[in-house]
Amino acid sequence: MKTEADIKRMIEEDDWMMNILYIVKSLQLPDWWICAGFVRSKIWDILHEYQERTPLPDIDVIYYDPTDISERKEKELERQLKIYDSTVPWSVKNQARMHHVNCVPPYRSSIDAISKFPETATALGVALDHEDHLMFAAPSGIHDVIHLEVRPTAYCKKTDERMQVYKKRVLNKDWTKKWPKIKIAYDNLF
Repeated sequence: MKTEADIKRMIEEDDWMMNILYIVKSLQLPDWWICAGFVRSKIWDILHEYQERTPLPDIDVIYYDPTDISERKEKELERQLKIYDSTVPWSVKNQARMHHVNCVPPYRSSIDAISKFPETATALGVALDHEDHLMFAAPSGIHDVIHLEVRPTAYCKKTDERMQVYKKRVLNKDWTKKWPKIKIAYDNLF
């Protein structure tokens, strides 16, 4: 696995992932993406040559809709997704609202929000366009995720406060237990 095309092909060949994408697309959300662990974990599983999918704590569905930033709307969307597949741990977040939760300036779009995720290896998203072609977003690039490296995004490096978020996640996620080949950038972290 070396390119974005390789990643897209890997996802397109995964019936379960494609089904999840079709389910989310059916909601017709504006600027929607499935991001973070949904993509990253698949890449890391393949690079670790796992035969079975590592269970996900949730499937992060994001969208951008400044016309309704209520958390109630997100919960309603999660309820709708559970009707399609109740076995999936859905997590839906409107990125037009999440800057309040994250105490940062407003995001301009879902891709802008993804670019501000804590780790480069997690700053990934996939979606389907109107013709069901797979779209892939990697605002921090794919180098780190395909080289099994965990580093803070450029946005995270800007402030000590954001770096604390990165540090906390690295400790709490404990990814090396699931994927032992991962290298975590601890440079000046602790």
